Amino acid sequence: MASAAPVQGIQEETKCPICLEYLTDPVTMDCGHNFCQGCISNYCDKWEEYGPLECPVCRHRIRKGNLRHNWQLGNIVGKIRQLELNPSKENLCETHQEKLDLFCEEDGEAVCVACWRSPQHRSHRVLLMEEAAQKYKDQIQLHLQSLMKERDEIPAVKLSEEKRLLELLEKMEDERQKIVSVFKQLRQFLEDQERLLLAQLEKLDKAIRKSQDENATSMSKEIPRLSELIDEMEETCQQPASKFLQDFRSTLSRCEKGKFQQPVEMSSELEKRLGELSQNNSALTETLKKFKDTLPSELEKRRRESLGLHRQVNVTLDPDTAHPELIVSEDWKSARWGFTEEDLPDNPERFDILPCVLGCEGFTSGRHCWEVEVGGGRFWAVGVARESVRRKGWISRSPEGGIWAVERCGDQYQALTSPETPLPLSQAPSRIRVSLDCERGQVTFFDAENQGPIFTFPPASFTGEKSLPWLQVGRSRLRLWP
Repeated sequence: MASAAPVQGIQEETKCPICLEYLTDPVTMDCGHNFCQGCISNYCDKWEEYGPLECPVCRHRIRKGNLRHNWQLGNIVGKIRQLELNPSKENLCETHQEKLDLFCEEDGEAVCVACWRSPQHRSHRVLLMEEAAQKYKDQIQLHLQSLMKERDEIPAVKLSEEKRLLELLEKMEDERQKIVSVFKQLRQFLEDQERLLLAQLEKLDKAIRKSQDENATSMSKEIPRLSELIDEMEETCQQPASKFLQDFRSTLSRCEKGKFQQPVEMSSELEKRLGELSQNNSALTETLKKFKDTLPSELEKRRRESLGLHRQVNVTLDPDTAHPELIVSEDWKSARWGFTEEDLPDNPERFDILPCVLGCEGFTSGRHCWEVEVGGGRFWAVGVARESVRRKGWISRSPEGGIWAVERCGDQYQALTSPETPLPLSQAPSRIRVSLDCERGQVTFFDAENQGPIFTFPPASFTGEKSLPWLQVGRSRLRLWP
């Protein structure tokens, strides 16, 4: 018989550190410690007003809403209670008042010898209580070792993920600096061209004003001179003929010499220079227009080329995997929440807790994309799931649980990482594009209407397993597009 030490260890692992009783509705924190849901909720309500919440055991920083139900541990606790591990307590059969020395594996209950001989248990396999306890203790010990191993691996996984995220942040900062530098150079170039053109305009302005002043001065001098010459000619013409004929030659000479001399025409030259500057300005305007038209289209082209690497596939939903309260359309393209009178078989492929459904088509290689119309629904999740994703009970909606997805919950959008990553979207998408790169193990989401990126999961290893479209339908209707 095994010593009492393992049993004592099992009892400690299955008791709440707060109430010191067997775990009731156990939940697991990020740090890996388990608590009764009621105990940890009361603890959070009591201590959150004094500062950041910490785990009562390890003082690891925790969040009030980040509680994960541990159904597996809850089942273990239930079995421990059924087995009545306390050897000092003597149980008697209520019917025969005999000691419950046997355990019926068919019904999962303790029985006495008289019960075992009754028709109810005669055909069932029974074990001595100690043998049955040891058998299930060994099973529980294996489960506990697995759970403790998972708990011990959490810090390493968290550290690795934080490292990858830091690397992404560094790359993002580098790209930010490149963008700032490019636009700084562009602004400097435009400012230089602006100064050059304005300097040429200033120089032309001075030339025009100088010509204007010179023309005004010249005209102001010519008018009195011509007036004086006119008066002199009029007086000469009024003289007697003899006198007039003596002076008419000198008078004609003065008339010819006194004619108005047209100033050197500067306006045409200045107009020509202004026309050249106007042509430069028109060329600059046209270049700017081309730049404004070309840059966004070129960026859009690059983005479309990136998207074009993924082959758009026509996917359908698999009704055999749909939660019993999901109604799948006859063309297998849409699903909505609702009640149906059809008695669906509880096959192993069907989800039984979360309202989920998988696609029929699976992918093991290549790059693929498909789109999901989410419309105005406020509760939904779309993404990719491994073919081996858990279908029964509460499932982990994260890459660790075999799901890569984004969801909307009311007015909040988030990526289903562990923990969730909030998504500050500027507008509500009506259609989501899911892009799957099997070789890189990468899943990316886009707003299908404006091609805006929503979220990219870090690369993962799909290890040749099929990846399927995955939908979770709340109070909404989701449709695969087209």
